[in-house]
Amino acid sequence: MITIQRVEYDQKSSLRNLLELYKYDFSDFEPDDVNENGLYEYRYLDHYWTEEGRHPFFIRVDGKLAGLALIREIGTKDNQKIFSMAEFFVMKKYRKRGVGQSVSNELFNTFRGKWKIAQVEENTPAQIFWRKTIDRYTNNNYKEIREDGWEGPIQTFLTATQ
Repeated sequence: MITIQRVEYDQKSSLRNLLELYKYDFSDFEPDDVNENGLYEYRYLDHYWTEEGRHPFFIRVDGKLAGLALIREIGTKDNQKIFSMAEFFVMKKYRKRGVGQSVSNELFNTFRGKWKIAQVEENTPAQIFWRKTIDRYTNNNYKEIREDGWEGPIQTFLTATQ
């Protein structure tokens, strides 16, 4: 069974640990190095409990930690909130089993409005995943754009408003 669980403040260290795995995976696409403590350290971690509009989630499979999703509200346009998938990570052992698609669909249905999902240019696997997932979710009713200040594609779409 695939579930999402809001991360509570007292679970922050578990989220921090998962973010280290995520950043390690992501090192294939970005030049970040570990610090002198051997850690990547996610600089925005505390913001998920100190800033409005940030939503941290664990991804679980059969009750076991399997990944994370960090969602940000990045604005409002035409009375609709605009959401961004700040970070999304499914551990390798759970990939290609429908986990990412199931979780993203549930999050899109929970956070209704406009979505912007951005990938770095070099991360081809993420681009393939998000295009396929968003295409299925929206029945091919999305746009792919480029924006100044971001090197890579961004898919934008609206969720159903209910």
